[in-house]
Amino acid sequence: MFLGYEPDVSAERFSLKVRESRERDLKLKQTCTGPHKDDCLFSIEGCDIRRFGSQGQQRTAALALKLSEIELVKKVSHDTPVLLLDDVLSELDSSRQNYLLESIGEIQTIITCTGLEEFINRRVAVDKIFKVVNGTVSLEN
Repeated sequence: MFLGYEPDVSAERFSLKVRESRERDLKLKQTCTGPHKDDCLFSIEGCDIRRFGSQGQQRTAALALKLSEIELVKKVSHDTPVLLLDDVLSELDSSRQNYLLESIGEIQTIITCTGLEEFINRRVAVDKIFKVVNGTVSLEN
């Protein structure tokens, strides 16, 4: 997998692009050009996975980036951040699910999901389970 950087506009053309988009920006009440519009390019064997990758491949690339961020934070701060994953297993095939769950074994992780079967079937160590029913949160035993 290759990770690249795609700037929205070059430094040389930035001033011109900002002037060109001023009227549109004012109309939309947002800035339509600049570094906040830059993007990351994920490719596998030269193929842009944003356009041609499956949802599982796209999710895997995003998770790889997130796990890399955790390693960077650990190295810089000498502390491990808490990882929050929202319904992460639903778009991954079983081999990707297993790899992810093995990768986060040493990281304090909060996972939201609609079913516990994925975790129970994989015998993942779960410390606490909270259930939300009709807006009420309860701790399951």
